[in-house]
Amino acid sequence: MYRESIKVLDCTIRDGGLVNKHKFTHEFVKRSYEGVSKAGVDYFEIGYINSPNLFSTSEYGPWKFCAQADIRKVTDGVPNGAKISVMADVGRVEMDAMPFAHESAFHMVRVASYIKGVDKAIALANRFHEMGYETCINLMALSRDQGPELDEAFAQVEKESQAKVIYLVDSFGSMYQEDIEKLVARARQHIKTKELGFHGHNNQQLAYSNTIEAIIHGVNYLDATIYGMGRAAGNCTLELLLGFLKNPKFDIRPVLDLIANDYLELRKTMEWGYIIPHMIAGQLNQHPQDALDLRKTDERDAYRAFYERLVSSGMD
Repeated sequence: MYRESIKVLDCTIRDGGLVNKHKFTHEFVKRSYEGVSKAGVDYFEIGYINSPNLFSTSEYGPWKFCAQADIRKVTDGVPNGAKISVMADVGRVEMDAMPFAHESAFHMVRVASYIKGVDKAIALANRFHEMGYETCINLMALSRDQGPELDEAFAQVEKESQAKVIYLVDSFGSMYQEDIEKLVARARQHIKTKELGFHGHNNQQLAYSNTIEAIIHGVNYLDATIYGMGRAAGNCTLELLLGFLKNPKFDIRPVLDLIANDYLELRKTMEWGYIIPHMIAGQLNQHPQDALDLRKTDERDAYRAFYERLVSSGMD
């Protein structure tokens, strides 16, 4: 499918950072940025801009905090580099330390929020907009929030936010294609003046097909990751998405090189992707943390017992 208005955002380092506590080396991030840029991807989400005063800098790597110097170290000198995106969590950003966009190493700020916190997300995104950044609001866990509060949130981001894009996020990887169709249609009843984006998780091997479904219904901002790397089940794979889009500006070959030269080796020591506990959590519309915790124990492959526990807890 070719549509010039489509933009692809690679969030490998940001979402993949949830696998290894953001401890990618600068050299690894630079190679990933160079490869993604050569592939023609529009945005490269490099991490979070959390305050280092709120987290242990010895426990987490630099991409939890994304200092300007660290970003420039891996992006300076890259020809035709993708725009840099960062993610902001409400209450974790020191706004007094944030530069204006014309002085910054990043271009876009995405504010992540559950529906119940959308008013705070709007306020934070609007502050970044006033500082000259492109802004998005990522509405998370939409498989859980299906009541009237969802329509209220859609109406609120349309009316009150200056965000360029509103992302619909299948945080638990529990949605099917018909769910995506209905969700986009529901969003469009309220959101008339902004672009829509989609971020899927691969618990049920549906992140790619759900992204295609979003495209079919007019969503133009698409998230993907190299080799699907991301928290728990991971995300829509970048290499599949670029191959599908048929846009001559995209070149899959640099992504294939990255997988062969860097990500296959990484996969030997870090776990992500389609794994049965994550599948079970997705089918039951559950947060991935229980599955992640299970995989750290001696019962990591006790699939049936895990299924029974989640089913029982869901019935409480």
